[in-house]
Amino acid sequence: MLRVLAVDDEKPLLEELLYLLRSDPRVHSAEGASDATEALRRVTRALESGPDGPDRIDVVFLDIHMAGLTGLDIARLLAGFARPPLIVFVTAHEGFAVQAFDLKAVDYVLKPVRPERLAEAVRRACVQLGGPAGAPAAAASAPPPVRSQAPAAAGARPAPQPPQSPLPPHRPVPEVTVADRSGDQIAVELGGVTRFVAIADIAYVEAQGDYARLHTDEGSHLVRIPLSTLEQRWAARGFVRIHRRHLVALGRIDELRLDAGTTSVRVGAAELQVSRRHARELRDLLMRHATG
Repeated sequence: MLRVLAVDDEKPLLEELLYLLRSDPRVHSAEGASDATEALRRVTRALESGPDGPDRIDVVFLDIHMAGLTGLDIARLLAGFARPPLIVFVTAHEGFAVQAFDLKAVDYVLKPVRPERLAEAVRRACVQLGGPAGAPAAAASAPPPVRSQAPAAAGARPAPQPPQSPLPPHRPVPEVTVADRSGDQIAVELGGVTRFVAIADIAYVEAQGDYARLHTDEGSHLVRIPLSTLEQRWAARGFVRIHRRHLVALGRIDELRLDAGTTSVRVGAAELQVSRRHARELRDLLMRHATG
């Protein structure tokens, strides 16, 4: 089974990639690094621990455009090691494919990452390492053909794309959305597949840079909409801002806690801090909600 390292300086996208990798039963462990320095430190430690050591890294999934050293720079540095890990590039830019394969990359996966496309990259890594390359057994009974990946830059010679089963739906996969659907649902899209999440099912929303993560009882969904925009759109639906990072459905608050001058709320299993500027307004809203 593979031990992998994913490297991306955009936290929401790194979390999404790790989520997908950890869902593949061929992956023993998947750790993340948010910059080149951390990535190189982890790989160096892995090499020092030896091929059977606890810090072993078999494959590095690399973004290309990052602050400081790029993914291509990191790959060139890793190529200088005696036993470098395999490299899979994961990027939104198809123009670097020639350079990537010149660096002997195992695969070149375009964002937004489709689960079945990432599964194919894992398969290729398993083949190169001499391990079992089969797709997860739960998906093997229904093998729909994989849609072809976007074309690489001229001159690139990626390996043919064989049919590959998608990953089994162990848990809901985080998605990235491009628009809010009018009505009672929000449209969530990943790799050209759109589904709709009922706004009534959302317990709270967490800000992650220019993204927001929608938390439901079944899992979470990453959307490309700022928290401030959702605050304005969903105010009439009972969503209230309790912190610069959190927007909460008023009816989903189970407890309001006051402790040593700090305020927090419990929403299901999550405990969320309430900022001082929002604490009084939240208490008043909860009182009106309880008596109304």
